[in-house]
Amino acid sequence: MTNHGPHGAARRLVLTVSCPDRSGIVAAITGFIASHGGWVAEAAQHSDLTTGRFFQRIEVLADSLPFGPEEFGERFAGVAEEFRLDFQVRDSGVPKRIVLLASREDHCLADVLHRWRRGDLRCEIPLVVSNHPDLEALVDWYGIGFRHVPVGAERKEEAFDAIAALVDGAGADLVVLARYMQILPASFCARYPERIVNIHHSFLPSFVGARPYHQAFERGVKLIGATCHYVTPELDAGPIIEQDTARIDHADSVQDLLRIGRDIERAVLARALRWLLEDRVLLNGARTVVFA
Repeated sequence: MTNHGPHGAARRLVLTVSCPDRSGIVAAITGFIASHGGWVAEAAQHSDLTTGRFFQRIEVLADSLPFGPEEFGERFAGVAEEFRLDFQVRDSGVPKRIVLLASREDHCLADVLHRWRRGDLRCEIPLVVSNHPDLEALVDWYGIGFRHVPVGAERKEEAFDAIAALVDGAGADLVVLARYMQILPASFCARYPERIVNIHHSFLPSFVGARPYHQAFERGVKLIGATCHYVTPELDAGPIIEQDTARIDHADSVQDLLRIGRDIERAVLARALRWLLEDRVLLNGARTVVFA
């Protein structure tokens, strides 16, 4: 349901909800909003019949309410307790902060930085971290901080402790692996649960790990793809946010697959990032609900 009014594209409070499914949830949530004069600009919901979970995302015009997100949460606590809601309220006027991790491949990083500069991705990017110095000039051109943190096999934990300190110092809401070719330690994943996302150059769950296009070529597949997913300690197995594919044939070489794949990776990562920045992705166990 969508209401259009004189407020236009005003600042919004975004409410996301997950809870055990039952009758009366929608009425309670929308009734709470209406009781305070809230103007619903956008709403979407999903009932998962296999897990018995309910998911909802609502945008409320901020100037239609007499309070901000913190007081919204305090007043909403009674509804949340009654329906066992896990919820979050975010002010759309406060952009999220993301730290990008990359290695030597520049196509995903360059695409994200370009979309950010154009305003297509509404966020703040205070820092890019890399295990190689190759991309420093690119990042410098955008006026963003760059830190080179080598990751040696003998001192991997130490390197990721340094990266964690940089992420924390930047106040990052999300850590985005833009073709960062390192396996993250379990301790690093545990430090940022549901806050690390990766673009993998394969249509998961096929061809996990390194050199997936070479694996795809050797198997003679007819479709290749890319996957943006949450990062967990299990390699390339986190909940999937977005995917896409392209058709290939017997005449395509490995280099052709790499070229085609780069285009897919850029598009998939951009879509997933936009949805994450707009709080359109909710976790549903090992899967996601995406209100795109």
